[in-house]
Amino acid sequence: MKNYDFEPMDVTNTAKHVLTGVLVGGLIGATTMWLFAPHSGEETRNDLLDKASELRDRTTDTVNDTVTQVKSKAGHLRGDVKDKSQDLKSMGQDLLVEQLERAAEALEAAKKAVKDF
Repeated sequence: MKNYDFEPMDVTNTAKHVLTGVLVGGLIGATTMWLFAPHSGEETRNDLLDKASELRDRTTDTVNDTVTQVKSKAGHLRGDVKDKSQDLKSMGQDLLVEQLERAAEALEAAKKAVKDF
């Protein structure tokens, strides 16, 4: 029989930390670039827009990857639960058959005892 140990995963909390890190890192990088860039105002604005777009794309990719991982883990968990339920069902059926056999043996012994009496 398989031993199933399920550990709760806090995927949502991990995803929050990753997204927060990406956002904060992107904002710090963009702000630093903007403050120290030897460009004109228009060039700086264009660079900021480009960096914001890159940050949005990276955030979208991170979110999509996290969602994919969560779906995958949920699928594995669903499969494990299904396997466990099948194992339990099989064990229950085996116990039922065993108890029915014992009851049949007891009935036969009672019939013999009544017959011999």
